[in-house]
Amino acid sequence: MHCSENVVHLQFNEPAKMTSHVVGYPRMGPKRELKFALESFWDGKTQASDLEQVAKELRASIWQQMSEAGVTLIPSNTFSYYDQVLDTTAMVGAVPSRYEWTGGDIGHDVYFSMARGNASKPAMEMTKWFDTN
Repeated sequence: MHCSENVVHLQFNEPAKMTSHVVGYPRMGPKRELKFALESFWDGKTQASDLEQVAKELRASIWQQMSEAGVTLIPSNTFSYYDQVLDTTAMVGAVPSRYEWTGGDIGHDVYFSMARGNASKPAMEMTKWFDTN
């Protein structure tokens, strides 16, 4: 930019590049891989490590898809096994005492018990924050 006597002259040496960002991205996978992995884990047909592997592959695939599409600012920490509000609850350690969590990592058993309940403990109450369906 050159300025002389209250006149501004702009010089562009190359075209401006657009920055792009994605706020949300489907996490289930193109063939609902996460849904099927979760159901298999919940039914006891697979181990936690199998579920974690599917999640790892989906996250990598999503990041790759965004990169190939030209997304400039690829978000991180947007994945959830179940729900982002539940993730925040777990992250801050707001686990109701009925789940007998004693601190440290909140494993899959406690996490999914909070979400879905189990044979001896009911799930946490689901709250609708907005009047939508």
